[in-house]
Amino acid sequence: MKKFSFKEVGVPAIVLFLIAAICTAILAVTNDVTLPKINENNRQAEIKSRQIVISTADSFSDEKTAGDKTYVEALDKDGNVIGYVFTTSSAKGYGGEIKIMTGVSADGKVTGIEILSIEETAGLGMNAKKDTFKNQYVGSSGLFNVVKSNPGENEIQALTGATITSSAVTEAVNEALEIYKTVTGGGK
Repeated sequence: MKKFSFKEVGVPAIVLFLIAAICTAILAVTNDVTLPKINENNRQAEIKSRQIVISTADSFSDEKTAGDKTYVEALDKDGNVIGYVFTTSSAKGYGGEIKIMTGVSADGKVTGIEILSIEETAGLGMNAKKDTFKNQYVGSSGLFNVVKSNPGENEIQALTGATITSSAVTEAVNEALEIYKTVTGGGK
């Protein structure tokens, strides 16, 4: 049996350790440098999404809380509340958590939804980002159910091959509508 010397085993191990330590330090510094910009970009995307889900709003309030959930009020030019914007998520997507922003008018109707984060299967679950799917919620109030065909009132046509995704998005929208009820004292 051959004996290994420190030069054959120890030196390569130390070199590999040093390379890994240097790479880790570089990644940590890069993260510290880029994190503020990433957070600012996410904040700007969220502000833009608010305007998409309630396009009639002139401005939005600062964040408010209802229990452990946060929301913002959509305001007209005179500062009157014309609706609410809720950010909710469902961990039950096929590819993981789906984060949704939902606009709800003051009278409890969905004004729009925007998908903030989704990691579903391309060509199937990712179709939830399409307006044809998202617009099924607009103009309705009350909680939604997902069906595979012939949707009726407050029913959402499931995406073909992506019923799990459709259900997860619907769950997040329904959660927003429940928060709306809490915020407004039961809705109208």
